[in-house]
Amino acid sequence: MLFATRLRRLAFGPLWRRTIAGLMLLMAAGLPSRAQTMPPLKADRVLVVKSERVLQLIVEDQVLKTYPVALGRHPDGAKYRRGDERTPEGTYVIDGRSTRTPFRRKLHISYPNDHDRVRAQQAHVQPGGGIYIHGMPARFGRTDPVRFLRDWTNGCIAVGNKAIEEIWDAVPDGTPIEIRP
Repeated sequence: MLFATRLRRLAFGPLWRRTIAGLMLLMAAGLPSRAQTMPPLKADRVLVVKSERVLQLIVEDQVLKTYPVALGRHPDGAKYRRGDERTPEGTYVIDGRSTRTPFRRKLHISYPNDHDRVRAQQAHVQPGGGIYIHGMPARFGRTDPVRFLRDWTNGCIAVGNKAIEEIWDAVPDGTPIEIRP
């Protein structure tokens, strides 16, 4: 009873009091939060378009969500040797994951594939490896930039820290990933 009386007094006061009263009513009503009503994202494939600097989660040819990305320091062209700081291009698979990283989390990409190995062998170079989708350094917290101002990885695909958590949950191991120029 006391709560209802105070709420009535607040409801007819200044705007900030009415706002607080409205929020209290919503909380008292026990309405489910957005997080409880949103189904979890589940993707059947991942698409990275390097020229647009985006990563897309896709299910049945519908884009579920798009994230900005940073690429390797030399983003033009496909990776073909260890140390070239390029992000690969081609079709791969997400084949592992880890939280043991200086970045938020990381998903391993199955680079090099057979095509990459043959091309590197013909050029008499090592194809490299250790290509991931990963978050930003832990010191950035749960930050998601609207876009990255520069490419800064050694060939990986970097996303925001909140984004890597969503991608981690949406993409099981074995999910195909296509990286286009």
